[in-house]
Amino acid sequence: MKVVLGVSGCIAAYKAAELVRQLQQEGLEVQVVLTRHAQEFVRPLTFAALTGQKVITDMFAAGDQPANLESAIEHIAVADGADLFLVAPATANVLGKFAHGVADDFLTTTYLATKAPVVIAPAMNVNMWEHATVQENVARLRARGVHIIEPDEGYLACGWTGPGRLAKTETIVAKVREVLGLKRDLEHETVLVTAGPTCEDIDPVRYLTNRSSGRMGFAVAEAARRRGARVILVSGPTHLSPPPVDVFESVRTTEEMRQAVQRHLEASSIIIKTAAVADYRPAKAERKKIKRAAGKRSLELEPTADVLGEVTALNGHRLVVGFAAETDNVVENARAKLRSKNLDLVVANDVTQDGAGFDADTNIVTFLTRDGREIPLEKMSKLDVAQRLLDEVVRLKTVRG
Repeated sequence: MKVVLGVSGCIAAYKAAELVRQLQQEGLEVQVVLTRHAQEFVRPLTFAALTGQKVITDMFAAGDQPANLESAIEHIAVADGADLFLVAPATANVLGKFAHGVADDFLTTTYLATKAPVVIAPAMNVNMWEHATVQENVARLRARGVHIIEPDEGYLACGWTGPGRLAKTETIVAKVREVLGLKRDLEHETVLVTAGPTCEDIDPVRYLTNRSSGRMGFAVAEAARRRGARVILVSGPTHLSPPPVDVFESVRTTEEMRQAVQRHLEASSIIIKTAAVADYRPAKAERKKIKRAAGKRSLELEPTADVLGEVTALNGHRLVVGFAAETDNVVENARAKLRSKNLDLVVANDVTQDGAGFDADTNIVTFLTRDGREIPLEKMSKLDVAQRLLDEVVRLKTVRG
């Protein structure tokens, strides 16, 4: 989700840098719009470095660059792309322009162009904040559905004491979370997620593995972290950068994953096993490379440890979710896994479908639960699948009591 953050010209503008960081920790993409006066307090480069995005400072192309259609209507594109429009800090001048429909710069024009929810955090001198005109403008904006975050009281930069300080960053982020409907329903849970494939050596240069990319598990870990959980992510080899979790452990073999899961089992209240662990490994891994020779060769395999089965055998109070990547009789095979592994929920995934399965950004799954629910989902991003999965996990936790 994307937040467009407007920063206007007052001393509290420097606090917007920390606000950007905290919004990013919520998994939000942030693009910053600076007014001309805001640039007297903080430079565009600061926000460009923090967000990795263009910082917008002018309505039209600046300097020697010629104006074009793209720059002329950029405010429309920014407004359309926003899931939320946040202004922090907002000066009395900006409040007045918003309230009366003045659109004379990029920030005010974007405000009029956006259909996204608007959150405003004012900051100014106490006398300005308490002035009847400012209060009338605030009331007018509230009546239009704008969310106003009241300024804090305290010592102000001008030397006065009273209401006018920019609200705490945590307060602003909490309001953003509320308006966007971001949930914090896993704050008291520790979620253990396994992701990716495992590898079993044949010889020093060859190994058995599968096509799992780790994308689904990483999405689950990211979604759980956004919802307030303490997240432990154990992953086999992937090309992905791990999301910001509390504990990340990289493993390679099924046995290494088994040992890592066992180490973190006691601390975990929810276990979500998306990893595609190898079911078999060579009975003997050769110490030297196997040379090519005429004729056929056979490879003797032995079963690996049943990591999921061991978890559910020691389940206790934990809620356990498994994944079933199937190519035929998908729901039937997944339901059999739900029973045989004694799971609370299994996610059935037909890996032969376009837009589903390994190394795709989307997935098509069906949830099967211990209490008999069958929930098919249409194709959606793996992060959206993860959020829907966690909705069902929270429901099951509530039912269990």
